[in-house]
Amino acid sequence: MALRLSFYGGAGKVTGSNFLIEGVRGKILIDCGIEQGADFVEEHNYGDFHYDVKSVDALVLTHAHLDHVGRIPKLVRDGFRGKIYMTPPTRDLAELILRDSLGILGEEARRRGIAPLYEEQDVEKTFALIETLDYHTEKEVAPGLSVYLRNTGHILGSASVRIKDEDGVAVALTGDIGNSPSPLLPDWEPITDSDAIVMESVYGDRLHPPHAERVNTLRDTLKRAIARGGTILIPAFSLERTQLMLYELSNFFSAKELPEIPIFLDSPLAIHVTAVYEKWGPTYFKKSIEDEIKREGSIFKFPFLKQTLSRDESLAIDKVPGPKIIIAGAGMSHGGRIGKWEVKYLPDPTTTLIIVGYQAPGSPGRRMMEGATSVRLNGIEVKIKAKVENLHGWSAHADRDELLKFAEASLPQAGGRTKTIFTAIGEPSAERFLAQRIHDYLGGNAIVPELGQTWEITKDSVKKI
Repeated sequence: MALRLSFYGGAGKVTGSNFLIEGVRGKILIDCGIEQGADFVEEHNYGDFHYDVKSVDALVLTHAHLDHVGRIPKLVRDGFRGKIYMTPPTRDLAELILRDSLGILGEEARRRGIAPLYEEQDVEKTFALIETLDYHTEKEVAPGLSVYLRNTGHILGSASVRIKDEDGVAVALTGDIGNSPSPLLPDWEPITDSDAIVMESVYGDRLHPPHAERVNTLRDTLKRAIARGGTILIPAFSLERTQLMLYELSNFFSAKELPEIPIFLDSPLAIHVTAVYEKWGPTYFKKSIEDEIKREGSIFKFPFLKQTLSRDESLAIDKVPGPKIIIAGAGMSHGGRIGKWEVKYLPDPTTTLIIVGYQAPGSPGRRMMEGATSVRLNGIEVKIKAKVENLHGWSAHADRDELLKFAEASLPQAGGRTKTIFTAIGEPSAERFLAQRIHDYLGGNAIVPELGQTWEITKDSVKKI
């Protein structure tokens, strides 16, 4: 028999992950993410789904980032009533992310004079449909279709999803693949039992510096910024990037490699996400970190770190003289509390802005990373006189060589069975570059899919229909 694979998001773009797998009797959706970039209000997010929502039997999530989960409440509002499957940590993180997005999307909608993408009751209905699924457990989730999850080492609870029909035809989707080795998470697990794989390619054309090198660069950048005496702004994704920054800062201060200055985690979402990491870390972190937690307790907290949950606590940060560090979201400077601090401090030449994550095309963070002398934030045009430091390698995504290693592990010559790899979830140039390397270096069949395409997968062939 055959499986049909349709690309309704995540083809030619990093964000908006959304894939449909159809068997003879059942349909499974993988991810239902929001498209990010210049702003959250785009046609892709508000438009109709390109399939019959009510006919989908199940939704399986790879992980809890907004660009993989952000449109689920809209899916439910539009009539989806199947089960939603994910790992236990993803369930806790997705709830935080979706409830937080209510405020962000609502504020943006009010600013533009349009209806919100979804409302609180839609989020409530979403979580009534959730069922958790552990790694390495085969489960039939739709008529004639089973799924199997493996750790991808991207963020806490992240998983690849392998879908198999009753005749053994199998397709796998990686979601996002981790930047292994990670300081916190186990390495990604290879997929060896799938006829075709849809794999991410965010950094398919770029290399990250080694972990030791990027840690040294972060420490040296912070030393210079502290010496300037001003405010150090770190726009960090609340999920994973913030926890990595806290872990590394804790190590710097424990080793007395940096002077002790006030550090503010000014993000209610990041504070709550960190609590989820502390809840599930002893089970889902790599063994060395589990041992560290047993020895030291929290790996994310230190005496001069202040977590500012309330608005009043946040406003009080302004009264603290520099040097000081403010870690806040959003990671691409397109919302959240970091925007308030950027408006205030970017015109100050003693300020240092440290960019530690992927910046989508069109986002304020991308424009600052590329050297803009001014940027529009919170409706205000802000002159940039601060020192902007772009630190590579802190992404939670695998780089070019690691992605190639992942692809190689799935191919027959390495003991796998994959005959075709689709390079997706990336900018077009990165997708094409990675596909070419898979072909040239591994001898594999690699396809760069287009949005809206449907492909038929059998044990012997892959063809566009």
